[in-house]
Amino acid sequence: MRSTFSILYYINRGKVKADGTTAIMCRITIDGKSSVFTTGYYCNPECWNTKNGTVKDGRANGLLADLRARLETSYTNLLKEMGMITAEMLKNEITCIGTVPVTLLKTGEEERERLRIRSVAINSTSSYRQSKSTQAYLHEYLLSMGMNDIAFEDITEDFGWEYKLYLKGKGCGASHINHCLTWLNRLIYIAVDREVLRFNPLADVPYEKKPTGKLKHISRAELQRIMEQPMPERLQELTRRAFIFSCFTGLSYVDVKRLYPSHIETTLDGRKYIRINRKKTDVESFIPLHPIAEQILAMYNTTDESNPIFPLPKRDMLWYCIHEIGIVAGIKENLSYHASRHSFGTLMLSAGVPIESISKMMGHTSIKTTQGYAKVTDDKISEDMDKLMKRRQKQKDNPRQSPVPSAVHRS
Repeated sequence: MRSTFSILYYINRGKVKADGTTAIMCRITIDGKSSVFTTGYYCNPECWNTKNGTVKDGRANGLLADLRARLETSYTNLLKEMGMITAEMLKNEITCIGTVPVTLLKTGEEERERLRIRSVAINSTSSYRQSKSTQAYLHEYLLSMGMNDIAFEDITEDFGWEYKLYLKGKGCGASHINHCLTWLNRLIYIAVDREVLRFNPLADVPYEKKPTGKLKHISRAELQRIMEQPMPERLQELTRRAFIFSCFTGLSYVDVKRLYPSHIETTLDGRKYIRINRKKTDVESFIPLHPIAEQILAMYNTTDESNPIFPLPKRDMLWYCIHEIGIVAGIKENLSYHASRHSFGTLMLSAGVPIESISKMMGHTSIKTTQGYAKVTDDKISEDMDKLMKRRQKQKDNPRQSPVPSAVHRS
């Protein structure tokens, strides 16, 4: 039985370039399945005849007619040689073997390469690094189904639901599941943008509801250990000092990196403070300098306005140093630079500083954000009280093993 075969030229009037032209697309349909590619020719939307699939420019029409002839010839030849043909095979024959990937993993690798190039241009590798794990999970999932890759046209809504179940079975938390779904949707929307797909079949697959974020901070004792333990290498020591500085100012890594001498001001009574708009929220932070923060500040650039105060490298380079500092200080959980900012908030609340003042110092857009630190301190008090009650109960159960002198003497 002979295949049904049709060729359609069209334009997308919603995608017009800055010069006022839009790409002429070609849709090949064989046995009800379509494949789309760009012809490489452009025209003004007003010059396009939708009914005939032609333009006013005679030369462009001649090129489109030549392309149609090539498609028809290639269709006939492939059908004779292979006995069967798909729209994708014909497109690949014309476009020199798939210059535009039409499968999920190939598109993912192409997008990862684009992110790698962009990471160099913007001096940030976070998106590229994250794409490595999300692409790997997608590959593992396909392998678990006995597939090396999957065509976009074969992806259904069930594919998305089953992928979520697979990730949950691997022990992934809500946050990582959402990262994986975001990457999957990103690749599908690339296919939609290239008109490989008409719509996203996973549009109704919901993301996981994330639990309330836990603010990771260090205790006063852990901070003291970090302060008492200088690091042997220059970069490690710079990282340690910057971390301590953030613990006493509440500034994030990006704000410390963009801190210049002009951000340090002095009051009439000689008290120094920082006034800077946060990079994340563009809200002003007003931070009186703690003596320890002043001491650290004095070790670096406080005069040359053409350079930042701290010569911090990229965040990726600091990650290893922060991890080593945490190990040296005996901190059980992996230490992150942002823990310094959270520690500032909890330490200020523990010291009795009003929550409104802390909100201003930390540059929060809403005091509700600052109230999260109050919950952390309340939880810590409850946890400490629970531990005390357990010790008391243990002492009652084993009075001979754990004699504790009474604080109250009876006469």
